[in-house]
Amino acid sequence: MDDEAAAPTVAVVDAHLIREAERIAEALVFASAQPVSEGFIADRVPRSVDVRSVMQRLKVDYAPRGVNLIQIDGAWAFRTAADLSFVIRRDDNEVRKLSRAALEVLAIIAYHQPVTRAEIEDIRGVQTSKGTLDVLMESGWVRFRGRRRTPGRPVTLGTTRDFLDHFGLEELRDLPGLEELKGAGLLSGRIPANFNIPSPLMSDELTEDEDPITQLDLEELGLLAPGGASDD
Repeated sequence: MDDEAAAPTVAVVDAHLIREAERIAEALVFASAQPVSEGFIADRVPRSVDVRSVMQRLKVDYAPRGVNLIQIDGAWAFRTAADLSFVIRRDDNEVRKLSRAALEVLAIIAYHQPVTRAEIEDIRGVQTSKGTLDVLMESGWVRFRGRRRTPGRPVTLGTTRDFLDHFGLEELRDLPGLEELKGAGLLSGRIPANFNIPSPLMSDELTEDEDPITQLDLEELGLLAPGGASDD
């Protein structure tokens, strides 16, 4: 009888822990201007709680609301429901429109990363200006990943979490495929028969032919003043 009497009590305690963990996770994500990682949340809830399950429960709870809880590259954030975006005024925060060249470069980086500037130019068939890459860097959508282990050690480029967030993608595998691009009218119906859309890299980890960016590299790229001090 004692064991039977204790079981409901344990269940009540577990339910209380889960509910408290949900409240903590909800508060952490709500208060953050950036997507919050599951590791950050796990450090602040009871160890016995499965954070992934907690976040999935909250995601379901918020799905029918005006604000949705979404996953972005393994982190979590609240965003306006997609079908209500038209009611949000963005007059004061108008995003600068990208040029056609910048859009082409961004698409190549997204699908072909890690990719070097020379490889981008080879795909486009024209030279890429430094200003185009600067615009993408300033937007926070593109970053330096590493340096390719080839002569000259060219810098490799990749997209950022902000890129995923801005375009409403949970991860790179959500980028549109060939048929989706055709359906959206972004590809001509007269494309070559052997044309294909590459599968983007799914990991931020450096590949076998990439070296990490060092402080000397940052100085060379103009991101740090000599000696390691920031230009700011």
